[in-house]
Amino acid sequence: MESKNNKPLVSIVTVNYNQSEVTCEFLESLRNITYKEIEIFVVDNDSPSDNPDIIKDKFPSINLLKTGKNLGFAGGNNFAFPHCKGKYVLLINNDTEVEPDFLEPLVDLLESDPNIGIVNPRIQYYHSPGILQHAGYTPFNMITIRNFSIGYSKSDDGTYENISESGSTFGAAMLVPLKVIKEVGMMADVFFLYYEEHDWAAHIKKAGYKTYYNGKSLVYHKESISTGKDSPFKTYYLTRGRILFARRNTSGIQKLFALLYIYFITTPRITIGYLLRFRFDHIWAYWKAVWWNLTHRKGIIFELPQLP
Repeated sequence: MESKNNKPLVSIVTVNYNQSEVTCEFLESLRNITYKEIEIFVVDNDSPSDNPDIIKDKFPSINLLKTGKNLGFAGGNNFAFPHCKGKYVLLINNDTEVEPDFLEPLVDLLESDPNIGIVNPRIQYYHSPGILQHAGYTPFNMITIRNFSIGYSKSDDGTYENISESGSTFGAAMLVPLKVIKEVGMMADVFFLYYEEHDWAAHIKKAGYKTYYNGKSLVYHKESISTGKDSPFKTYYLTRGRILFARRNTSGIQKLFALLYIYFITTPRITIGYLLRFRFDHIWAYWKAVWWNLTHRKGIIFELPQLP
């Protein structure tokens, strides 16, 4: 859908979980953006100790969707997709704030190349002004199941205001053509939290599209407000997601080596590290994630859910 000035409509989707005040701060920053052809969806993931209705009260023009249960990051975003009318869908964390002109460079890049399936902006840490969190990704090493965020923790000195192909996508803010979602599918909600965006990017790339980074666009990320910066909860889902990503995106001898590496090199190293720091809560969380992957060998859906 396009407006009268030929700008494509962008559907902005953010997920709220017990953080209505933070979500309102994000929406307040959206009020100042220069790209006006937008519709906004706030998906409340059944917040147990928060009243999401205050979001609608403060921002009556937004669309507030309630899931009725906690669907996780992937499921929460997927919940909004059937309602989106935009040519492009921006998935963006509620713990972000944006520059007024952040959206134009992302839209312009996708408009210029129909072979791009996802584009990320440049992302700085909100509470550490001028320090980068993300400026694109290196490709995944499909044995170690690791990649690196380019520019991570470096000073944003102008070096990273480039446009380049990226090894994957960063879930904090990503613009995706709706036609790609319809063709490839939505995110795999089996992940619940973490690594679902990498899995999605892998499927999108397999379908023949490219993943890109556009440093002309800038977003600020408060990071891990919902999950905690050093929580066993985060350790569990990061570990669970990493192993699940390996299982879903490798095959044959590559899968064998990847799982051997995770179980017999990474797992002992991480366990010893937590032991030395007396973080028994993290050991429990890590091994719980390993056990989940060992015991959930059947019934895992390896395809992507399709848009209705």
